[in-house]
Amino acid sequence: MNIQVSRHHEAPTREEAEKALATLRDWAAKASYTEVAELDPTVSRLLPQEGRANYPALARAYPEEFRVDDAYKATLPDLQNGPESLIRGERRAIQHVGISNFRLPIRFHTRDNGDLTLETSVTGTVSLEAEKKGINMSRIMRTFYKHAERTFSFEVIEAALDDYKTDLESFDARIQMRFSFPLKVSSLRSGLSGFQYYDIALELVEIDGVRRRIVHLDYVYSSTCPCSLELSEHARQFRGQLATPHSQRSVARISVELEAGQPCLWFEDLVDLCRAAVPTETQVMVKREDEQAFAELNAANPIFVEDAARLFAEQLSADARIGDYRVIASHQESLHSHDAVSVLTQGGTFASESLDPKLFNTLFHVG
Repeated sequence: MNIQVSRHHEAPTREEAEKALATLRDWAAKASYTEVAELDPTVSRLLPQEGRANYPALARAYPEEFRVDDAYKATLPDLQNGPESLIRGERRAIQHVGISNFRLPIRFHTRDNGDLTLETSVTGTVSLEAEKKGINMSRIMRTFYKHAERTFSFEVIEAALDDYKTDLESFDARIQMRFSFPLKVSSLRSGLSGFQYYDIALELVEIDGVRRRIVHLDYVYSSTCPCSLELSEHARQFRGQLATPHSQRSVARISVELEAGQPCLWFEDLVDLCRAAVPTETQVMVKREDEQAFAELNAANPIFVEDAARLFAEQLSADARIGDYRVIASHQESLHSHDAVSVLTQGGTFASESLDPKLFNTLFHVG
């Protein structure tokens, strides 16, 4: 007597699956749209050349009365959080993946003016393990919005980073917040005042369990070429020839890592350090006496791009609140058709053998 053993508990073989697929395609090719939809609308995908629709008739009006419940949400596809088998390309870990430039108003503490609410561009990223398909990008925004009503400090940024690391089950993460910070400054001699705007970014980076708090600042100044100044004076002295030295708008991007356990380094403090290093900051409100004063200030502080990097470094090194730092300076020449640039780093945080090919292009200041 032969005993038939059930195979319902066994997975079909590849050969059995291919035969079943061929049978299904044969049937679908002869079936009507309605028959396909009644069996399973996804069957139409087996016949792309036939132009089969997924459904016999699609509604064209927006269903305003439709409401989503948990049961319906459970049916929605989520390819980005799908299994490892869906990964395309090499199965490699990705150091940072996320979103850039989502904007919202954020309230910041300041040293001199109380709190300010500023439009802020946020970049949030996490690491992705090699066996994971992807992340739910919107979770970064949703997590960040939980903290958006608070007055931001690095402690609040850390809380936001903790939350979205947990939500996305990631090891490493980064938050960067960019904004334009207004600071009222006085003219040199006329007594007028106006607002100078500083491009600032706060960055919190966690890699291998180590967190770094970083502040970036773009400082805009005028640089008078020492060589050009000496040559102009030579022409005046030896030939009675009027000559003017060349100077140009220049930008330094100062990046500093904050030391743990030290007092707060306010935005205004970092600006003050830059002014102490290079006092020829571009002016806001200017009358004739201010313009003359600015010419005298530049003559008293002629500066090559190498000088600028070292002068900024001198101030940063002397402040106990600052650990590693980087100075990137660009003197956007009025004599040459090219710029003069320099990069100076202290410590391992900003050390890099390679430079972004467009790094210096981002140092142009647009008034």
